[in-house]
Amino acid sequence: QVQLVESGGGLVQPGGSLRLSCAASGFTFSTYVMNWYRQAPGNQRELVAVIRTGGSTDYADSVKGRFTISRDNAKNTVYLQMNSLKPEDTAVYYCNAFVYDMHYWGKGTLVTVSS
Repeated sequence: QVQLVESGGGLVQPGGSLRLSCAASGFTFSTYVMNWYRQAPGNQRELVAVIRTGGSTDYADSVKGRFTISRDNAKNTVYLQMNSLKPEDTAVYYCNAFVYDMHYWGKGTLVTVSS
């Protein structure tokens, strides 16, 4: 079955960096678009970054120039490098894929940006 497992969250000071990872299994990873979403307390889940099968990417305006999404098809893993973190980046970050006509989500990893 499709599984997505995030890791790499934690507490970081403003201006710091974190790299999130999402290990995927149960589908042919290289042939699917992969996404990172986030959800802050009291807010709706929002799309943060997208990486397509050919490697092209898109980002939410709020993270452009600070976050980088990448993928390693040999490891079935998608990454989110987050630099220059701000308190408003605090959220649970989720990995997402639309596979076999269904959305699949990981359990999420918490990122807290605070001094």
